[in-house]
Amino acid sequence: MYLEIYETIERALAAATGIPHPTLTDGGIHADFATAISFERAKALHRPPVQIAEEIATALRADSSLEGITIETKGPYINFQTGPAFLKSSVEAALQPAYGTLLMKGGRVVLEHTSANPNGPLHVGHIRNTIIGDTLARLFRKAGYRVEVQYYVNDMGRQIAIVAWGFSHLDGARKDGEKGDHHVARVYIAANREIERDPGIVPEIDLLMQQVEKGDPKTEVLFRNAVSECLEGFKVTLALLSARHDRFVWESDFVRNGDTERLLNRVRRMEECHEDGKLWLDLSNEGFEKEYILRRSDGTSVYAARDLAYHIWKGRNFDRLIDVLGADHKLIGAQLIATLKLIGEKAPEIVHFEFVSLPEGSMSTRAGKFVSADELIEEVTRRAYEEVTLRRDDLDENTKQEIARSVAIAAIRYDIVKISPEKSTVFNWKEALDFERQSGPYIQYAHARACSILDKAGGFDPAFEFTMESEIALAKHIAKFPFVIRNAVQDLKPHLVATYARELADLFNVFYQFEPVLKSKGGTRQSRLTLVKATKNTLAETLGTLGIDALVTM
Repeated sequence: MYLEIYETIERALAAATGIPHPTLTDGGIHADFATAISFERAKALHRPPVQIAEEIATALRADSSLEGITIETKGPYINFQTGPAFLKSSVEAALQPAYGTLLMKGGRVVLEHTSANPNGPLHVGHIRNTIIGDTLARLFRKAGYRVEVQYYVNDMGRQIAIVAWGFSHLDGARKDGEKGDHHVARVYIAANREIERDPGIVPEIDLLMQQVEKGDPKTEVLFRNAVSECLEGFKVTLALLSARHDRFVWESDFVRNGDTERLLNRVRRMEECHEDGKLWLDLSNEGFEKEYILRRSDGTSVYAARDLAYHIWKGRNFDRLIDVLGADHKLIGAQLIATLKLIGEKAPEIVHFEFVSLPEGSMSTRAGKFVSADELIEEVTRRAYEEVTLRRDDLDENTKQEIARSVAIAAIRYDIVKISPEKSTVFNWKEALDFERQSGPYIQYAHARACSILDKAGGFDPAFEFTMESEIALAKHIAKFPFVIRNAVQDLKPHLVATYARELADLFNVFYQFEPVLKSKGGTRQSRLTLVKATKNTLAETLGTLGIDALVTM
């Protein structure tokens, strides 16, 4: 309902002012919506903003689409206040299954995330990519889009050639119980040590890269087996994080099917193209000083060429392309976009993220060393189990372990996604697992509390009389959920939903603290139970969008 009213006011403002996309904000304590559009009109009309605000308000009051909305001016500002009917319809909507789901949209979205090199386990940095990407995919589906989530498998790079060499030259058999990605990392590290000791191995690595590009069957099998073993381990980690990919797209496919060569032939016809042994583009007119190399002097293509071929394929099969990349890929991403535009192909939207780190010494056995995502999950689960046991020692062992696993993933996912992607962050164990403050488990706990209240209440008839300040504030926030979904998708900012979830839990806890629910009587009790149920449903939908379990008990 909030979204519908927002869009109605937005259209009315546009009609009254001639400004296509007028700015409309939250009215805070004074109103539900507000606008300072009079300042913008004042510049054009050279008249006082206060006078213009009153004229716009007068025109809006005559607009039949705004019937039931109180429109007032406060100096140069125009405030919009909804009435009880808005609260009733908003809470009614929140009682329905799949609340917050928007109307189906046309077109298909492809979202690529994680895509880590398959030469070792996912680490703490990778999982920020995973969590941002998976949350965006969930948001797009919630917003009514058809989404395919892809993992782009780099199975042709130098790092993979080193792994392949290690598999064929070193005695590094997989240990019992060892995950595939950890085994591959062990082989990769050992192979690099051998190369450091004997630089004469480097030409062998180069030869492997040439052979795999030419399609040598034996080399292809060697590369594919090594990469497949690593991906096997990745999939286990991704499943633990509740992240799912619809398709794993192999980089080598774009060499085998001729797409990379066709791309290079197109590039050769561009005036920006140069060949001096290697093949490269001069993108200086696009603001790039460095040569954009697409083929080496030995005839092998580089990652950038195959990535271009991949994006051309995506652009021809999907309507909207979204990539989630680390901040260290900003140059590569910008060059990719510039080149695709030069050759007339669809360019992706790129969500760049800064990196996540751990407090120094927080995992003492590996202090100062590489921390895998598996180690992080294991450690957070251990700490979550301790917290659950401390709070609910009455639960049986299996239940405690199940809750601990859900709480651990909630702690990790929420702590990472709550920060805007462009900001760096430090994963703080204590804050992430704090049931009493702004964390994933804190939001889960609010949902579990709502479930407990409803369970104790038994049956009731829905009612919608909200008069207390905390009731009204909670109902209004519930109404905003579809609006937040729209904005998060529109701006590619998943942290907006994380912020919304925490604010909803805060408002519910304030309401619960000051307004008796189970002890209240008559219509007041029915209305408050209705509000609890609407909150529970909205929290469940919000948590689901964040990839977090909505626990019934904690």
